[in-house]
Amino acid sequence: MHDIINSPGHRPTLRVARIVTEVFAPALLAAAMPIVIGVTSDLPISTGFGWALVGALFCSVIPNTLIWWGVHRGRLTDHHIRVRQQRRTPLIYGLLSVLVGLALMIGLGAPRPVTAMIVVMFALGLAVTAANLVWKLSIHAAVTAGSAAVLVIEFGPALLVSALVVALVGWSRVRLRDHTVAQVIAGTVVGLLVAVPTFLLLK
Repeated sequence: MHDIINSPGHRPTLRVARIVTEVFAPALLAAAMPIVIGVTSDLPISTGFGWALVGALFCSVIPNTLIWWGVHRGRLTDHHIRVRQQRRTPLIYGLLSVLVGLALMIGLGAPRPVTAMIVVMFALGLAVTAANLVWKLSIHAAVTAGSAAVLVIEFGPALLVSALVVALVGWSRVRLRDHTVAQVIAGTVVGLLVAVPTFLLLK
C-alpha cells in the first residue's frame, strides 16, 4: 500500500495536497481573516488595517513563533504538530496569546468587526483545544470552515464558493494521511458551529 501511494502516478496529487495544506494553514488564515475584515469594513482603511495587524500579531505571529521554536528545539514534530499529544501546550499558549490581544484591543477601543473576528478565532481555538485533548480533530478543517462561514456572513451568498476551498483543504489533510475523513468532517462541523453564531452575535 505504501508503494502504491508513493508511486509516480500519485506524487502529483501529493504535491498538490502539500501546497493546499500550507497555503490554507490555520496560522495564515488566522493572520489573513482579521485583515480581510478590517480593510473591507466601514472603517477607514488605515484604521481597519492597523487594528487587523494587532489581531494578526496575537492570533498568528506570536503563537506560531512559539510553535517554530518548539520544532527547532525538537519538542514538536513539525509546524503542523502531527502528534496529537504534542498539541496541548502550543494550543494553550496560543489561546493565552489571543486573550492578551483581545484584552488589549477591547481596552483600547478596537473596532467591533475586527474584534469580532478575533473572538471567532479565540472560540475556534478553544473548541479545537478541548477536542484535541482526546481526539485529533482537524484544526485545518475547523479554521478553514469557520473562515469561510465568516466570509459568507460578511460578503453574502457569492462567497459560498469558499466551500470548495473547505473541501479542498479537507481532501489535502486526508491525502497527506494526517487526518481521517471523520476527523476532517468533525473539524468542519466544529468550525461552522462555532464561527457562525459567534460572528453573527458580535459583528
